[in-house]
Amino acid sequence: MTVTQSDRLYDRIYAMVRRIPPGKVTTYGRVAELVGGCTARMVGYAMAALKRGTTPDVPWQRVINAKGKISVHGDGIGNAMQRAILENEGVEFDENDRVDFSRFGWPGPDEPY
Repeated sequence: MTVTQSDRLYDRIYAMVRRIPPGKVTTYGRVAELVGGCTARMVGYAMAALKRGTTPDVPWQRVINAKGKISVHGDGIGNAMQRAILENEGVEFDENDRVDFSRFGWPGPDEPY
């Protein structure tokens, strides 16, 4: 994949993530399905490529793993920050640090989860 193709894919991923409303989450895999032409891992790379403050309108914190958990970030600080932002938006975590998709899951534009 060339840099230009990657940039276009990331732009499509970011456009989809921008549609996730506050208080809702979705998975890397679901974003990949909705965008098409990519994998959950590619969505993860796109989220990781966001530099702090460079694209503040992409709500990266609303994308979590298929187990309903926050994926481990390099230093661990990002995990705590992601959780704090989500909790501030009203997302709740259970005693196993998981989000209930039936309550907080975003299925995508007008689709059941």
